[in-house]
Amino acid sequence: MRQARTLRKIIYMAVLAALVFVVTFFRFPLLGSKVHFANAICLLCGLLMGPAAGGVAAGLGSALYDVFFYPSDLLTYVITFVSKFAMAWVCGRIAFAADREARKHGWNVVACVAGAWTYVALYMLKTYIYQRFVYGFPADEVWLTVGSKFPASAINAVAAMIAAPVLYTALRPALEKGKILPQMRS
Repeated sequence: MRQARTLRKIIYMAVLAALVFVVTFFRFPLLGSKVHFANAICLLCGLLMGPAAGGVAAGLGSALYDVFFYPSDLLTYVITFVSKFAMAWVCGRIAFAADREARKHGWNVVACVAGAWTYVALYMLKTYIYQRFVYGFPADEVWLTVGSKFPASAINAVAAMIAAPVLYTALRPALEKGKILPQMRS
């Protein structure tokens, strides 16, 4: 019985990772940036599966996208996995704290906000470290680059903060009725 439960959980993680991978393709321009909903799906992973399993699904789906479309930088895959894992982990940790089991909408919104901004902070840190220490640019140029990337990251964060709780609220009743949600979390 335990093996069947573990296998089901792995399958749900794989399905969510595939969803993150596919949603990363869909982007649209907004205010000089490109908005995508992959971050919303990463947050949804944390809400559906909790911090650890949701984090693995989010990190794996995003890292696989990088592997397929940027096939030359192992460090990028690792950084992508860690930052997307962290986003879903923070979201899931807050949503599931104090036995909430992601059942409190207000806390789910807080969880999504914290998860989204965790990712933005990690992305800005990665940008700074790469620009300053890997490429060796002067600090003033690095801050200009970080500053230029922040608006797009903020737009994506806000889109994810809005979309993830809405998606979760829409999906939860059907997943509970079909007895799928408890299987995703066991």
